[in-house]
Amino acid sequence: MKTKLLLPHLSIMTENRSTVQNLAQQYIEADQPTAWFEVLYSQANNDEKLIPWADMKPNHNLVQWLDDHKIQTPGKTALVIGCGLGDDAEELSKRGFNVTAFDISPSAIEWCKQRFPDSSVNYQVADLLNPPSEWKQNFDFILESYTLQSLPPSLSNQAIDIIAKFLSAQGTLLIICRGRNPEDKLDKVPYPLTKNDVMKFVDIGLSLVDFEDYFDHLDSQPTRRFRITFTK
Repeated sequence: MKTKLLLPHLSIMTENRSTVQNLAQQYIEADQPTAWFEVLYSQANNDEKLIPWADMKPNHNLVQWLDDHKIQTPGKTALVIGCGLGDDAEELSKRGFNVTAFDISPSAIEWCKQRFPDSSVNYQVADLLNPPSEWKQNFDFILESYTLQSLPPSLSNQAIDIIAKFLSAQGTLLIICRGRNPEDKLDKVPYPLTKNDVMKFVDIGLSLVDFEDYFDHLDSQPTRRFRITFTK
């Protein structure tokens, strides 16, 4: 039987990132490790300031990568994992991809559709850990930005295996995440990944193209990031 969690009103709960971490931790400890996303988005009530990662513009780490790589996109399919409020999906669509974007939160997907009513992006409610079967080997480009790091480490291997299976032949996978050393302590969401964590994509058959380890200085404190490119 699932535990019903009693939560404070979101306007109080999301005054800073630590309160969102506490929300996530409650659900993880109740063995509902992805249920907190819908709580967060639904109680935000279309106020993006209550979503800590909602910049309301495409991730600059993605934009820089796209500008550098000049991918030929006509006819190419793309999948955005954990699309949030849709800015990355819209950027890929703007650059010519046929984009499918999903999130486990119905409220987040409805928010995307409200923000971009004329979008060509196919927004869907879906669970990364139980995805539609027709997605297997169906996408030429996959963006995984900050979703793996939001899952407990016990679920990361399962998620990595599923993500790899979405790629079509010669497809490209781009991972953007927080990075850490193996000895660094894991506390609460987000759970930064180690290089060994990410290299599990190679263990299951993908080829490493590029591994970038750098500090992102746009936040109030520099954040260590990994940006990794794989192909199938």
